[in-house]
Amino acid sequence: MALPGVRRRMKRILTLTFLAAAIARTAQAQPPIDWKAVEAETLQHFQALVRIDTSNPPGNETRAVEYVKQVLDKEGIPYQVFAGDASRANLVTRIKGNGKKKPILVMGHTDVVTIDPKKWVDHGPFSADLAGGYIYGRGTVDDKDNLVASLMLVLMLKRSNAALDRDVIFLAESGEEGSPEVGAQYMIENHFDAIDAEYCLAEGGGAGRLAGKYTRANISTTEKEPRAVEIIARGPAGHGSVPRQSNVVAHLTRSVAKIVDWTPQLRINETTGSYFRKLAATASPQAAKRYRDVLSPDPKVSKPAADWMLENEPEHWSMLHTSLVPTILTAGYRYNVIPSEAKATLDVRLHPDEDQSKFLDQIRAVINDPSVEVRWARDRYRPAGASRLNTELFSAIEAETKKHYGVDVLPTMSTGASDKAQIRSKGVQCYGIGPALDYEDGAKGYGAHSDQERILEAELYRFVRFQYDVVMDVARAK
Repeated sequence: MALPGVRRRMKRILTLTFLAAAIARTAQAQPPIDWKAVEAETLQHFQALVRIDTSNPPGNETRAVEYVKQVLDKEGIPYQVFAGDASRANLVTRIKGNGKKKPILVMGHTDVVTIDPKKWVDHGPFSADLAGGYIYGRGTVDDKDNLVASLMLVLMLKRSNAALDRDVIFLAESGEEGSPEVGAQYMIENHFDAIDAEYCLAEGGGAGRLAGKYTRANISTTEKEPRAVEIIARGPAGHGSVPRQSNVVAHLTRSVAKIVDWTPQLRINETTGSYFRKLAATASPQAAKRYRDVLSPDPKVSKPAADWMLENEPEHWSMLHTSLVPTILTAGYRYNVIPSEAKATLDVRLHPDEDQSKFLDQIRAVINDPSVEVRWARDRYRPAGASRLNTELFSAIEAETKKHYGVDVLPTMSTGASDKAQIRSKGVQCYGIGPALDYEDGAKGYGAHSDQERILEAELYRFVRFQYDVVMDVARAK
């Protein structure tokens, strides 16, 4: 049995030990973030970047990179600039961790799609006007929101001297809007070591609101591959006053009609299977049955559900099939001349499981016209790929979505394309996130690639905090 004096000394030693540990933990703890100050700074950088015209073409993304450089210089954060074209630079900066885990990459593209000035009536396309709780301007939802959120992330990590188990890399990339050869493709082919990571976060997801209420969050885990197809009819030219069976315009239009009526094979993958099962769990009984039916291996069950979606929910149909949409027709130069050539261009979005080596032969069989040529309009440039649903990062996205938005995550196959495809091609698990958007905005003419763009100011700030929390969940030193 210990003597009373010994017990007292042991108690004092234990007390001092616990106190010292508590002091050490306090010293290592991050200072609390002043989120009001973060919001003010977010708005400052966001408006500044939206006001920089980086319409692609021509891009001129180096203008935005110069702004980001100035911000990083003031904070003493080192960076690298990579450019195959001096006017279209990419910037990479890295907040170092202890190296226990591979890095996480966050991306935002600096270019935006072009605008029609006549459509921007109340707010200029590069005004970044703040009015009625919205910020207006091209790029506000595609993609200077992700760009600024990633910039704020590295600023907060640097200022807090956060202890990290993995590096956090920020890539401000150029050329996402149709010219990846100067952006993501250029980076993975020439400077992948600067952005090599286990995980990646980029555009392509986020919560949706209906009547101001969050309903669900779509997080892109895979996407369809864009690859245009050209259909070319050739035959003898002639005078328009004499009808000819060889008329190339007639052959082309019949070919296009056959393609429009064709339904490629319905395909289910890990992402779409999970998506429709989760959607069925929260839908009305009638809708839930359709979402379950479309997953059936029996075509007698799945086809009626898919046909209904084609008519009523075409975005869901497109998640299940390769889609072919005629977008450009070129034929003739005078009303009274039968041309010798007519061409249609199809916007083809290939399902990730589509066998591209056989796909053109399928189209040729559908057309069944030897006078019509079918060919790819360009080489592959955004390869299909998918990210797993059982990763640490996807779990963090699910948890933080529930915390910030109060809704569940639906893993989603994007019908559009993004530069996540290039990053995934190097084995990086890449997920699409973004600020919450109002479903009603599309019908009002606001949205990515729409006549106008706007973002809710409050949702921009919420997204900055959401992404910070997601990254800290997987990068914080443990």
